[in-house]
Amino acid sequence: MVEEHSTATQSIQDNVLQAREAAPLHSDGKMVRLLDHFKREWQLYVMLAPTIIWFLVFLYKPMYGLQIAFKDYSIFRGVAGSPWVGWEHFETLFSNDQFLRAIGNTIKISALNLIFGFPAPIILALMFNEILNARFKKTAQTIVYLPHFISSVIIAGIVITAFAPTGGIVNVILGWFGIDSIYFLTRPEWFRPIFVGTGIWQEAGFGSIVFLAAIAGVNPSLYESAVVDGANRWQMMWKITIPSIMPTILIMLIIRIGNIMEVSFELVILLYQPATYSTADVVNTWVYRQGLQSGQYDLAAAAGLFNAVVAFVLVMTANTLSRRYSRTSLW
Repeated sequence: MVEEHSTATQSIQDNVLQAREAAPLHSDGKMVRLLDHFKREWQLYVMLAPTIIWFLVFLYKPMYGLQIAFKDYSIFRGVAGSPWVGWEHFETLFSNDQFLRAIGNTIKISALNLIFGFPAPIILALMFNEILNARFKKTAQTIVYLPHFISSVIIAGIVITAFAPTGGIVNVILGWFGIDSIYFLTRPEWFRPIFVGTGIWQEAGFGSIVFLAAIAGVNPSLYESAVVDGANRWQMMWKITIPSIMPTILIMLIIRIGNIMEVSFELVILLYQPATYSTADVVNTWVYRQGLQSGQYDLAAAAGLFNAVVAFVLVMTANTLSRRYSRTSLW
């Protein structure tokens, strides 16, 4: 009995020693395979290198400066030499009526963009999919794609000209019906509809490309079976096309929710003015005025950090809910 026990013990010890000896070899084998992979695919990694360097230099390296939000920052002392003040800047932010107003405006404008702007490219893609004439379809797509490639400065100039109180096409049309001219861009109540409408006009066409690509990936046999069953094009759209592209719609919705706090800074700052601050001033424009114009870099950094944290929480929440209830998510 004792001999059998010692034999079993010796066998276990031998197995442990063999495992220890094999582990480095296994690790070395992985390293060899990894090096071979790099040698074979080195061209791909060379092409990827500029992107990695760009992310490191312009996205990750600046994170060092986030500590400005917790310091009484002085450009003469630098980041390291500025004294630590903790949460003081955040307390200042949430006691500032203008900042709270900017948060409210950001959420309201983003909500309008989500309600009216998000479905627009989906509807446009579905409409393009129903066009049978190839030449007309290409022409229509080109026309609606073009505004995306126009500079925001030019877009703002077009909007300002169109809504000008004298000579603007909108006021000219109103004049035909006996309505007095309205200076739309100085009326706070008109800023949000104009801004959201301009964004839809500029981006809906280009945004429809993603959904057109998703529609192109739908199995044609599904439509063939539906035709055999007597379904019309409207029924095929509701029963086949939309359910088939729903994963793409959910992923794009998650991305849009993550950008709720990121209202188009360029277009806002080109269209707004002090008369419309009550409805037009958003977090990004408030940060611009406080950080660059007033020189309060620490306060602006605190506002930017708050913006980023909220966006992170929103995209994580949206992704979790989407994965739980639809099994579709970004990760």
